[in-house]
Amino acid sequence: MSIISSLSPRAVAAPESGIVEVVNYARGREGLLPLWVGEGDLPTPDFINQAAMQALAAGETFYTWQRGIPELRQALSDYYFRHFGIRLAPEHFYVTGSGMQAIQIAVQALTAPGDEFVYLTPAWPNIAAALEIAGARSVGVELQFEGGKWAVDLNRVETAITPKTRGLFINTPSNPTGWTATKKDLADILALARKHDLWIMADEIYARYFYAGGRAPSFLDVMEPGDKVIFVNSFSKNWSMTGWRVGWIVAPPETGQVLENLIQYSTSGVAQFMQKGAVAALNEGDAFVQSNIEKATRSRDILCETLIATNRVETLKPDGALYAFLKIDGVTDSRKAAIDIVDKTGVGLAPGTAFGPGGALFLRACFLRDPAQVAVAAERLADYILKI
Repeated sequence: MSIISSLSPRAVAAPESGIVEVVNYARGREGLLPLWVGEGDLPTPDFINQAAMQALAAGETFYTWQRGIPELRQALSDYYFRHFGIRLAPEHFYVTGSGMQAIQIAVQALTAPGDEFVYLTPAWPNIAAALEIAGARSVGVELQFEGGKWAVDLNRVETAITPKTRGLFINTPSNPTGWTATKKDLADILALARKHDLWIMADEIYARYFYAGGRAPSFLDVMEPGDKVIFVNSFSKNWSMTGWRVGWIVAPPETGQVLENLIQYSTSGVAQFMQKGAVAALNEGDAFVQSNIEKATRSRDILCETLIATNRVETLKPDGALYAFLKIDGVTDSRKAAIDIVDKTGVGLAPGTAFGPGGALFLRACFLRDPAQVAVAAERLADYILKI
């Protein structure tokens, strides 16, 4: 018996990230313009770093609150009041070791082996993988793509629901498509969940990146007390904290002990000095987030307008999130195309094959970067596209 065959079948079946595959292929090349992963080009701002360093210097290195330090949970409550217009008590908030861990904990809380969870696809691949590793079954329902825009068909969602279905995973604004649910979409999805007694796992990490202005519609705008909605989120995108691995969950307080237990048996909590940095991000970071949004808006316009002008790209400007999901005439194998593009142009893109059903013909570009860099990348890509 081989070493691999003696491991857990679920672990062995976990797929390699199609995004990381391309990153590893070309990482570190001279002149590379990396638009492949979902992060910006700025390091964490100094006011956040200083808060963490001061806490570290003060000896805040011991075991701490597993649900999150009270100061951070209060800061999250205040943040939601400022930006979502709703006052949630700190008891609704649970600090996790990244947005990915927030998803893992939510999956563990909501599913048992053999259960099903419906999600909209193309999608960030980690949700399907997290479900499958936990022994649940991920059921993808493709968004509709027409005229360069994406939309959800709730009839198709309802058709995917079976007696084994435990919930719906809804990411809006969406990675990778940029699809952004309207308030009516969310109300209809919530009505469907109520009808079938399902949980909603809401990933609203990109809620602030909404190009119509303000923030994107949220389930918080339409839900009522007693609705079974759990939110997963991260500090990564808003405050340039991708490497920190700090996230949070918003959930009914009744679930608190269950969530705390799951945190206990995974990481036992997030380091206190890191949480102090997260407090500074929430309390002092609104201007920084706004500057990131403004940069993303400029870069989105530059990238999309340049590529649309080739008349070879069937993609309109996304309504939200940080990505252009590009359907390029002549590209039938996006994995092969991503390798070819980085070899010939020095622009790193993520292949749509990494994002599940409906993504194979697309390539994803993250535009949260210096507009001047994005302009160079756009010109290189346009030149490549016109030569296909």
